[in-house]
Amino acid sequence: QIQLVESGGGLVQAGESLRLSCATSMSIFNFKSIGWYRQAPGNQRAMVARITAGGTTDYADSVKGRFTISRNSPKNTMYLQMNNLKPDDTGVYYCGAAIGATPVWGQGTQVTVSS
Repeated sequence: QIQLVESGGGLVQAGESLRLSCATSMSIFNFKSIGWYRQAPGNQRAMVARITAGGTTDYADSVKGRFTISRNSPKNTMYLQMNNLKPDDTGVYYCGAAIGATPVWGQGTQVTVSS
């Protein structure tokens, strides 16, 4: 069974930084893509950043220039470095991976940015 475990969320003030981690139970290159998705209260889950097995990255317009997705293949871990955080970045951040017909999700980690 594939497992994704997120960590690194917390409460920060606007302008500060956080780094999220997603540890996977299998080689990260087995996933067609893996990324971070945010769900704010009352909103649907939306893509924040993702990276394909080939290394292509994709970001939501709202985070370009502030967030960076990366991976450490020997550790089977993916990261999201979040700089200059804004209150609109608040939400539950889920690690999500595409490997078959159904995506795999972690349990989520809460990020709260106060103004």
